[in-house]
Amino acid sequence: MKRFCGAEFWNANLTLHTESPDLTPCFQNTVLVWIPCIFLWVSFPFYHFYLKQNNKGYIMMSVLNKFKTFFGVLLWLICWLDLFYELGKSRVQYPVNIVSPLILGITMLLATVLIQYERLRGVQSSGLLFIFWMLALLCAIVPFRSRIREALDKGVTDQLRFTTFYIYFGLLLFQLILSCFNEKPPLFSSIVTDPNPCPESTAGFLSTMTFWWFTSMVIKGYRNPLEDKDLWSLNKKDTSEVVVPTLIKNWETEKAKVQRKNQAVYSKSSNKVLNHVDGGTEEAEVLLLGKNDTKQPSFLKALLKAYGSYFLIGSVYKLMQDLISFVNPQLLNLLINFTEQKDVPSWWGFALAFLMFFCALLQTIILHQHFQYCFVTGMRLRTAIIGAVYRKALVITNSAKRSSTVGEIVNLMSVDAQRFMDLTTFLNLLWSAPLQIILALYFLWQKLGPSVLAGVAVMVLLIPLNAAIAMKTRAFQVEQMQYKDARIKLMSEILNGIKVLKLYAWENSFKEKVKQIREKELKVLRKSAYLGAVSIFAWTSAPFLVALTTFAVYVTVDDKNVLDAKKAFVSLSLFNILRFPLNMLPQVISSLVQASVSLKRIQSFLSHDELDPDSVDKKNIASGCVVTVVNGKFTWAKSDPATLHSINLMVPHGSLLAVVGHVGCGKSSLVSALLGEMEKLEGEISIRGSVAYVSQQAWIQNATLRDNILFGKPYNAEKYSSILEACALLTDLEVLPGGDQTEIGEKGINLSGGQKQRVSIARALYSEADIYLLDDPLSAVDAHVAKHIFDKVIGPEGLLKDKTRILVTHGITFLPLVDNIVVLVDGSVSEMGSYQELLTQNGAFAEFLRNYALEDVVEEDEAIELEEEEDFPEDTLSNHVDMIDNEPVANEARKQFFRQISVISVDLENPKKMSTRKRKCSERKAAEHPPDKRSSAQKLIHTETAETGRVKLQVFWEYVKAVGPVLCVFICFLYCCQNAAAIGANVWLSEWTSDSVVNGTQTETSMRVGVYAALGLTQGLLIFVTCFLSRAYLMLKASQMIHQQMLQGTLLSPLSFFEATPSGRILNRFAKDIDTIDTHIPENIDIWMRTFWYTASVLLICSTLTPIFLIVIVPLMVFYWWVQRFYVATSRQLKRLESVSRSPIYSHFSETITGTSVIRAYGRQDAFVLISDKKVDENQKSYYPGIVSNRWLGIRIEFIGNCVVLFAALFAVIEKSKLTPGLVGLSVSYALQVTMSLNWMVRMTSDLESNIVAVERVKEYSETETEAPWIVPDKRPPEDWPTHGKVEFNDYSVRYREGLDLVLKSLTLQVKGGEKIGIVGRTGAGKSSMTLCLFRILEAAAGEITIDGVKISEIGLHDLRSKLTIIPQDPVLFSGTLRMNLDPFEKYTDEDIWKVLELSHLNKFVSSQPAGINHECSEGGENLSVGQRQLVCLARALLRKTRILVLDEATAAIDLETDDLIQSTIRTQFEDCTVFTIAHRLNTILDYTRVLVLDKGQIAEFDTPTNLIAKKGIFYGMAKDAGLA
Repeated sequence: MKRFCGAEFWNANLTLHTESPDLTPCFQNTVLVWIPCIFLWVSFPFYHFYLKQNNKGYIMMSVLNKFKTFFGVLLWLICWLDLFYELGKSRVQYPVNIVSPLILGITMLLATVLIQYERLRGVQSSGLLFIFWMLALLCAIVPFRSRIREALDKGVTDQLRFTTFYIYFGLLLFQLILSCFNEKPPLFSSIVTDPNPCPESTAGFLSTMTFWWFTSMVIKGYRNPLEDKDLWSLNKKDTSEVVVPTLIKNWETEKAKVQRKNQAVYSKSSNKVLNHVDGGTEEAEVLLLGKNDTKQPSFLKALLKAYGSYFLIGSVYKLMQDLISFVNPQLLNLLINFTEQKDVPSWWGFALAFLMFFCALLQTIILHQHFQYCFVTGMRLRTAIIGAVYRKALVITNSAKRSSTVGEIVNLMSVDAQRFMDLTTFLNLLWSAPLQIILALYFLWQKLGPSVLAGVAVMVLLIPLNAAIAMKTRAFQVEQMQYKDARIKLMSEILNGIKVLKLYAWENSFKEKVKQIREKELKVLRKSAYLGAVSIFAWTSAPFLVALTTFAVYVTVDDKNVLDAKKAFVSLSLFNILRFPLNMLPQVISSLVQASVSLKRIQSFLSHDELDPDSVDKKNIASGCVVTVVNGKFTWAKSDPATLHSINLMVPHGSLLAVVGHVGCGKSSLVSALLGEMEKLEGEISIRGSVAYVSQQAWIQNATLRDNILFGKPYNAEKYSSILEACALLTDLEVLPGGDQTEIGEKGINLSGGQKQRVSIARALYSEADIYLLDDPLSAVDAHVAKHIFDKVIGPEGLLKDKTRILVTHGITFLPLVDNIVVLVDGSVSEMGSYQELLTQNGAFAEFLRNYALEDVVEEDEAIELEEEEDFPEDTLSNHVDMIDNEPVANEARKQFFRQISVISVDLENPKKMSTRKRKCSERKAAEHPPDKRSSAQKLIHTETAETGRVKLQVFWEYVKAVGPVLCVFICFLYCCQNAAAIGANVWLSEWTSDSVVNGTQTETSMRVGVYAALGLTQGLLIFVTCFLSRAYLMLKASQMIHQQMLQGTLLSPLSFFEATPSGRILNRFAKDIDTIDTHIPENIDIWMRTFWYTASVLLICSTLTPIFLIVIVPLMVFYWWVQRFYVATSRQLKRLESVSRSPIYSHFSETITGTSVIRAYGRQDAFVLISDKKVDENQKSYYPGIVSNRWLGIRIEFIGNCVVLFAALFAVIEKSKLTPGLVGLSVSYALQVTMSLNWMVRMTSDLESNIVAVERVKEYSETETEAPWIVPDKRPPEDWPTHGKVEFNDYSVRYREGLDLVLKSLTLQVKGGEKIGIVGRTGAGKSSMTLCLFRILEAAAGEITIDGVKISEIGLHDLRSKLTIIPQDPVLFSGTLRMNLDPFEKYTDEDIWKVLELSHLNKFVSSQPAGINHECSEGGENLSVGQRQLVCLARALLRKTRILVLDEATAAIDLETDDLIQSTIRTQFEDCTVFTIAHRLNTILDYTRVLVLDKGQIAEFDTPTNLIAKKGIFYGMAKDAGLA
């Protein structure tokens, strides 16, 4: 070096052993000059490659850019000036004077070129140059100081060099400052057009590294709760339109590659077969081989190709972070060394303190960059998987769809995509954990030698324990989920059948059932809490046990082994590093296993067969015919037998073809085949023109009524209104609260079946297609509506008269009016021709007609005259003017039509769906806001309130009350004790290390080890006890109590509560919120308490050892509190927004899956894919800031932690004389751990605030208003009441809710015991209300009802309701045995039950079931037919056999036969009872004692049926309408 520099390179006396250190000139001119240059040249090739890949468009030359370039050129000139000055001397002194300026000059030139190159590539802020200027400046600081000192000592020797150096230094400083600023965004970039762009894309390098750009969101979130509009747009590269195609492209390539390989394998095997002419057996084997060898395309490869490279960047950061994390223990070692030596320069200590700080800071920044990359990868994976699954779901075949249910496919999106997302964060630990373990062990070995193995053995032994606990916990989780599902299922049934529970007074029985399930669930939770306590005990004691065994072995193996501060505390800090990877490995592996299962599921779903888009030929077609099928053979799945065979069809343009046949003969399949939904085995289908399709079960989207009809087409008012008229939707719009802007719930929940079908027809009409495929659309609507739609839309005079129509129908009325009829029998065409032709052929069709027409030969002549004299009941549609037009309607058809009208009630449009009450309300609403219907109630139900802002302390207090305030204090005390024990153990350790060493050994080692062990184990035991007490006992007790109160409160609520609250919302409280109270809140509280006390003890130790520390604590804690408040406010709201925007993705998806055939028929796939992508992006828009908020917080909180480390070290250096090395080790090693606990504390505060809201939400439902008490002890009626069944209404009035009009107005009537009363009246006359009053579902507004002299308003509800019986209109059954459905309280014997089954004509069915009366009914009684369910309700009534029976007659659900059965049973079995029947079919009540006619809530007529008919009043009119008078 001497020849190169002309002086020595290194001089320890000059540098280290002096109070005023300096570096040799040679070192300054070589190493310090070259470091930044080497950095830039090494990074340049990678950076150049990166810039070539990522071109963002060029940036205009700005003032900033000009300055940067100008300074760069100046720097370059100065370096060359130095060089030429040196060359200009007569004799060059030393090579270094030429080499260094030359290298520096070229590097400065490179930097200047880079400034311009980055501008052309659209880089707004350069990280590389920032680091370069920073390094150069740092390296220039030493010469800066040296030259000034030299000038002060000896004066300036080389004037030019001196001046150029300071100019150089100044320019570097300017460059560094300038590189902190940002350039403008590139031209034509999306940022310019975006209304609310994410500031990340324009953030500078420093801002990106520290996530400073996010601060604006945090401040906004702190001032006001964040809303949707405050969120930034997603970065372009994270949106679905960029992310999903990348994955799909890679997946398609992967599939193609595998296909090529499989073909190659197959062709090889088939060649072999050709060579072996005689080898028949071999041939079979080889072919089999070919089959089994087929490879599946790997979804994993596609994922890696799409997102691997981005993820790798994160991995590089992780590697850097792992390596840096081992620097601090080494620095701690040096620091303790420093305190042990007396005569060393004090700047060493300060240098070490600052080095520790910078190391920790660097580690923080790098770690969070790694997390950012991982989380963003995870987010992209989720977006991509959801997008790919959605796109696939639109094209899979029906057989593939059958293999996975809607729920399973939704799970692919929610659960499996989520698992991938979670895995990405941990994935790097697979290689990073072993690396950390190896490094830690290497350093430990250096300190303690082989004794380390003892500690490692303990760690290794703890791994299987942790794994076993994890396995068992998972098993418990599964078990708990089963109970939870059972409980939620039961709750859901209770909510669906709540009206029946109330009418029968069965609430207690069901409450007990829920409680039983809940008990089992809590038992499992308790078991897993015990396990949790063990696992926390293992997890917190592990580092201590490891340290204990290692130290104990170390000092006992050899007397000469002295445990000093260096060994003890450096080892402790290394053990702490070890703790994380060791505990995470089992978790990573289990989440890997889960993700691999998910991978398989997604892979198999994406590999399903797709529908062949070319199965229906859209191009070539014979002239004149629009639809032709030649020799078609179709099946639903390749493995199934053909559903349709030898189908030949030709449909000429503009004709109407009807398809008829018995149930299950393949009518709907034929329509599906024409749509290309079935697998075509042979034959040709061709269709010319666009298609509109009306499915048999109407598919309705969760959107406004208008959007459902427009279905993506532009709005045209004239066309729209004519279609509404034709589809008979105008009357419905008047009833719907928001007109056509009414939001339709999921699956069309707030429309009746008929309305849904009409909306579906309107959608088809609006699409203006060429061909209409109508799959039995008229069966769901009432007969007169069907007639209207046929005439106005489908028939020869309808809107579609010039289009080609294929109509599947069961209604024979319309057949005379169609052009052609196809009769299907068992999947093939048996006859085809016009109505007349088929009748004359006298084949299957004629037979079919005869069977149906037999029922029709009742004389109906008066009915036809009636039509001219009198209007229809006002509820039938628009008074049916169209019927008076003289259309060529067959007489037969007319008769049929009138008959159906008389049979269908006066109470039209399917009363099942819309109770009178709702209809009254909606009519009233419409009346209240005549001017602008749209603004009034469009929303179905008020949206759930999302809590905003801070959680009130009141809520925490509620929870504390549930747990028990005294016990809470006691638990806090226990947490405090366990920390005291931990501090004790560590203080003891520091005392131990400071023991004096006599003859190379420490005395009293066994005593030291014993006390250390005792203190440590005490801490472990205290932790165990605390966890055990708080989690397994107190918090579960609290959640049990909270659930109990909510269940009680819900069941006590009046019926009106359930009508105003969607059951989903109540279920959500019972599912998600109770789950949160069961599992999440206890966990949050536990971790919060542990981290809080840990942090407190760190600060306590540091302050006790170095009291100056107290000065720093205050500002640090203020900063901490400030960051935490800001973060919690923002993050809580972001979580809320994220969860609100998540469910629409899944609901839209399940909606899409149920409607795929409709979406495909209309060719709307792309539009739906876009909608789905938009919903995913909306969700990620709130998820992304959520991730970043954690990074933002992490960096700021860890900065506080790093400051604690800095000050702990600094003050230890300052007070070096007073402290032993042990105490220094103690305070600094404690401080090194504080960052982690500070971080967790904020997270837990945030989680706890998000979760504790569950307590508030649950409380809300346990404090709803309740109905009257179930039992009033001092007013209980006698056991045998009512003996006669005499019912009196005295001046009785009632209203639905406060502030609404009366529904019944001053009714006064007496009914003697045993009378049979029929109640009739138009819709909304108050018939149902009257029965609800008897049961006190509605409470009186005035007047009273007495039964056998007892005022019903004075007795308890259960006493009243259990003495009356009702057979409700909708038969509601619960899942459970049939016996349970008849007798939930088990009051009756089996004989009683068989007897009523016989009377209700069910005994044949029940005895044919293997389980008899214990036959399991599925949810809602799905496995019984509707008629059977109605008979079960009859059996219930027979079993209770009370004196008063109320019959709410079933209308739509029941066939005439069952109806007759019920009527005859009632007449015989309830002969001596008082019966009230709400009649829809008048013929059932013509033999009743009296008939009560209600009109607008008042009694219009009340007399015997014969008298009423003679009076010719309202009843006569009704009877005449029904053809009975």
